[in-house]
Amino acid sequence: MIIIYVLDNNVPIDTKYYLEQQLSKPLLRIFEPILGDAKAESILLHGEHTSVKTVVTSKVGGLASFITKKDKCIGCKTVLQEQGTALCSYCKEKEGDYFQKEIESLQELEEKFTRLWTECQRCQGARLEDVLCTNRDCPIFYMRRKVQKDLTDQNRIISRFNAAPLNW
Repeated sequence: MIIIYVLDNNVPIDTKYYLEQQLSKPLLRIFEPILGDAKAESILLHGEHTSVKTVVTSKVGGLASFITKKDKCIGCKTVLQEQGTALCSYCKEKEGDYFQKEIESLQELEEKFTRLWTECQRCQGARLEDVLCTNRDCPIFYMRRKVQKDLTDQNRIISRFNAAPLNW
């Protein structure tokens, strides 16, 4: 239940805790006999390959409940003056290109969801019925849930294009 809540509300994962408590200790137990104590830790847990920056916006907790989110231009990511539109005045001339790109993203997500859905139907043994899977141990369950959320977000982006007439 908690994992679904995290997926649905974009709650950021504490990657530092996960790395230190869940990954580093087992990896060090495996590689210390091979590489040595200090060398295994320095190679695996320190260095340029470990520096990754991710930005996740949570819908819950902290100041999220006091902040109102404004729409951004799909092209250049500037805050839009007129909410509900997809593009700013500068990107408007390439509206067809941006719309096509978003439609292609939607089609990729739909295809991915269809493949995952079909896999769940195969596993359940009923290809013509809805999937009633609640197997929390199955990675496809969470992938399907994530893609379903991404599809909802992508449809929301495309609906912003439909708010204003297209200029082809």
